[in-house]
Amino acid sequence: MSLQANKDQFLHLIQHNKKLIFKVCNTYCSDPEDRKDLVQEVIIQLWRSYANYNNKYKLSTWMYRIALNTAISFYRSNKKHSQTSPISDFILEIPEDASSHDLDDKVMQLYQFINQLNKLDKALMILYLDNNSYKDMAEILGISETNVATKISRIKQHLKQQFIHQ
Repeated sequence: MSLQANKDQFLHLIQHNKKLIFKVCNTYCSDPEDRKDLVQEVIIQLWRSYANYNNKYKLSTWMYRIALNTAISFYRSNKKHSQTSPISDFILEIPEDASSHDLDDKVMQLYQFINQLNKLDKALMILYLDNNSYKDMAEILGISETNVATKISRIKQHLKQQFIHQ
């Protein structure tokens, strides 16, 4: 395949899956400038890995894995992210056509509670809320399906307790 055809195919892939990229980046960066940097870094890492994509895996699984690994590395390397606030680090992409006033208060609280989770659990909840299968989540995060099921169950229980004790 020619370089131009490869580049065009990659650009189509990015355009088609931009919500996935933005969702991951919004989860790990609250600062708009840092988020732009992270989006660029994710796209660079996807491009670097594109030639090595193994089509026995779903494309979204491959993209999530790279995006999450890049975001976690970015988060770790950026010292100012070590001090977080559950309100200022509001996570998950809110559709552009919806304002925060349109969201149910319980959903807003859920997002705030999810934001307080550790990096792996946040990633797991992004994937879970996107209706990924346990198998896909396990492949993306590099853990077993049993571990995915156990973690999701524990996270749900933890979130339920958060709502009870608010």
